[in-house]
Amino acid sequence: MKNRKNISSGSPWEDIVGYSRAVKVGNIIEVSGTTATGKDGNIIGVDDPYLQTKTIIETAKNVLEEMGYSLDHVIRTRIYTTDISQWEAIGKAHGEYFGTIKPTTAMVEIAKLINPDMLVEIEFTAIAD
Repeated sequence: MKNRKNISSGSPWEDIVGYSRAVKVGNIIEVSGTTATGKDGNIIGVDDPYLQTKTIIETAKNVLEEMGYSLDHVIRTRIYTTDISQWEAIGKAHGEYFGTIKPTTAMVEIAKLINPDMLVEIEFTAIAD
């Protein structure tokens, strides 16, 4: 695809699984499911869904900024959690970033993520101006 741009996080998982941190095609930007994994591979905020959510959104924010965009360009988030009873903590963190932007969203409970310390994973869709 001629106008496709892939953004890598440098994670070894990208080549193993075959994905990119983000892909921009035309004016659409998709940010892959993002967890609170630190650069050292450890999970940030073990047992803290609020901190994990904030860490995830900061990661997506950094990716978007690297591409020349911001969270203001996000039109949709998809939130996956292993414990829906933590929705208020997750929602509070999400609201701190998106309270005025108000993208569409979904929050669903799933059985588990790839690492048992991961409580939240979020996907982002953004539209470039």
